[in-house]
Amino acid sequence: MILSCSNICKSFGSDDIIKNASFHIEDHEKAAIVGINGAGKSTLLKIIVGEMAPDSGEVVLGSGKTLGYLAQNQDLLSHRTIYEEMLDAKKSVIEMENRLRDLENSMKTASGEALETMMNQYSRLSHEFELINGYAWKSEIVGVLKGLGFTEEEFSKQISTLSGGQKTRVSLGKLLLTNPDIILLDEPTNHLDMSSIAWLETYLLNYRGAVLIVAHDRYFLDKIVTKVIELDNGHAIVYSGNYTAYSEKRAQMRAIQMKAYLNQQQEIKHQEAVIEKLKSFNREKSIKRAESREKMLDKIEVLEKPSEVNDAMDIRLEPNILSGNDVLTVNGLAKSFGSQTLFTDLSFDVKRGERVAIIGDNGTGKTTILKIINGLVEPDAGEIILGSRVHIGYYDQDHQVLHMEKTLFEEISDAYPGMSNTQIRSTLAAFLFTGDDVFKRIGDLSGGERGRVSLAKLMLSEANFLILDEPTNHLDITSKEILENALSHYGGTVLYVSHDRYFINKTATRILDLTGKRMMNYIGNYDYYLEKHDAMMTAHFGNEAPESAGGIVGFGASKTGAAAETAGKAVENPAADAGGKLDWKAQKEEQARQRKRQNDLKKVEDEIHKLETRDGEIDGLLCDESVFSDVAKLMELNKEKEEIAGKLEVLYEKWEELAE
Repeated sequence: MILSCSNICKSFGSDDIIKNASFHIEDHEKAAIVGINGAGKSTLLKIIVGEMAPDSGEVVLGSGKTLGYLAQNQDLLSHRTIYEEMLDAKKSVIEMENRLRDLENSMKTASGEALETMMNQYSRLSHEFELINGYAWKSEIVGVLKGLGFTEEEFSKQISTLSGGQKTRVSLGKLLLTNPDIILLDEPTNHLDMSSIAWLETYLLNYRGAVLIVAHDRYFLDKIVTKVIELDNGHAIVYSGNYTAYSEKRAQMRAIQMKAYLNQQQEIKHQEAVIEKLKSFNREKSIKRAESREKMLDKIEVLEKPSEVNDAMDIRLEPNILSGNDVLTVNGLAKSFGSQTLFTDLSFDVKRGERVAIIGDNGTGKTTILKIINGLVEPDAGEIILGSRVHIGYYDQDHQVLHMEKTLFEEISDAYPGMSNTQIRSTLAAFLFTGDDVFKRIGDLSGGERGRVSLAKLMLSEANFLILDEPTNHLDITSKEILENALSHYGGTVLYVSHDRYFINKTATRILDLTGKRMMNYIGNYDYYLEKHDAMMTAHFGNEAPESAGGIVGFGASKTGAAAETAGKAVENPAADAGGKLDWKAQKEEQARQRKRQNDLKKVEDEIHKLETRDGEIDGLLCDESVFSDVAKLMELNKEKEEIAGKLEVLYEKWEELAE
């Protein structure tokens, strides 16, 4: 075991972020920490590396083991170049290499015992140098930098001139080159394009040490991890397997937890009703029984309501009208910025009902294409043709369509003046903005919160053609899954840009790969794209094969309508049908049993009411002078009162049994 966390607790004010979290990481294990935004994932990493102290609990790193940590945002202060910064990670290796060179030079002029001593030192040092792969340190640096998306021309760039994302990539590269025994990574894929993420996957899979990752990239987690630690309501729950295995097990567990919670709530309400009824009988024994039940109820450990029920956005995407079959046609599109040509002669079309993903490396022009379609950027050449009855809904990753000076309430009410205050509040509540949240300024919101506002406006637009630029950025995993489900059931057409491969795999029916300033077409999801990519690139880019009509090389085949219809049909199953009849019969029997119980309960309650009424009448008669002065009458009424008490005792017990 390389890392152990035992009973970690952390609170901020009255908020308990982490409650008695315990887990461990084995040598060479690859694990992930997941949870909704605000669950405490980054806080837990900071506690592990010692940047933050826990309120209680213990973190133990294996004896003699080294730990490396990449925070989510890097403010790298350095006057060195990118390459010089990487050299710092190999400082000890370079010093060892220099020592070997010094010994080589010294041995040229040495003799006798001094030479023998130097040769022994050289042999020892050389063996150690080989063990740490010292001879490959230069190629390691170049390989890591190129893998993370830096070109050789950029190696000489000053760190101080880099963007925040580039600095994070430099810090990641430096960390990987130090080869610690366990690496802790907080959202390492945030500033990487698809090819860099794929490279990092391979690197981490082959990494000899252990890895602990916080990430929202589910495809990335699927490829790498064999253990998932979920932070839910402050508790750490450990699942074996990759992300998909965790997701399936979590869904099963959530269903079990929700059923247990609802059953317990139902039982608590039932017991409270029984207690109230027993007290209403106003008898010593029934009151004692009520008090006994109250004590049992107080001892019940009340289950927490599963968190996702409260933290799920409610996205319902529905087009207001049906568009024509030809939704979008792009012909001969070209765009350059200064001397940088993004693409030339780009042509493609989108048909009604398709969900098309545009993918490609950073800087290839994907977002620019979406902006041109939306009329926000002018093309250098080409034409954009929208089909009949096409109504566009646009989601901008920079949220430039939002007004930073407005409140959330104003943003919605100004865009949709026909909505009432209640409707606006209900819509914002569906996207987790409640109470005074609706009066926050857009400019004061986080990236994830702005994303939710943009999604709310998108839902209200009732558009039949959605154009989305990185819609899953800043969304937690739960919100991504909700958006995936909404898009998969959307009745309109979708064109989007995304780096989220899991999201693409779940939602895309076609992929357009913008590479080499040309568009490659794959009819299928991301798994299909991966399967065909290398062969198609070699076949079509390697020897410049002629393009098909429309300027796109087409690959793959879609399922025919007949095949799709056949695939969708359920196979008739006589056994299942028989099982259904048995279930129906059992259901009818249970309904009859419940009706009988309710009838019996009502009869008992009526009898109790009748006897209690008569008991009250006797109490009144016993106060009458004409009765209590008549000994025979007095004895008769007392005897009846005793009989009523005995009958009521039996009825109270019977009522309690039936009430259960």
